[in-house]
Amino acid sequence: MVATAREAKSAELTWIRLMRVYQQIDRRTAALMRTHGLSVSRFDVLNHAGAKEGRTQQELADALFVTKGNVCQVLDGMERDGLLYRQRRGRENRIFLTETGTALREQSLADQRRLIADALGSLSTDEQHQLQSLLRTIDLHLGHQEG
Repeated sequence: MVATAREAKSAELTWIRLMRVYQQIDRRTAALMRTHGLSVSRFDVLNHAGAKEGRTQQELADALFVTKGNVCQVLDGMERDGLLYRQRRGRENRIFLTETGTALREQSLADQRRLIADALGSLSTDEQHQLQSLLRTIDLHLGHQEG
């Protein structure tokens, strides 16, 4: 589908708005995570590893949209800090949170949820559902283009 100049301009403005909102929330998230002694990367690992205990390093990397090598570096530091441990099962390392990691995940995730609720609080619940639907449509469209 070839977009007209007007459609392309509208898409560009939409993208700019989406990125501005993302960047503002990302900055606030980074500041919030620092209060927990976490980077956003470490928070993401805690969140994904805790959501599905026993993920492989590759599954975790895929969920985070990073390479296995990138996630390995973060895991090394988090393991040294006692937040998680890796357990060898067959040919793969599985990731599990320690009690300390689980507690930190629960605290930081609760704070993150409040931050997001506040950030999106200017939209009604119906508007949030509409936005979710629109973003899902874009996500599915992009996914079809990859495959």
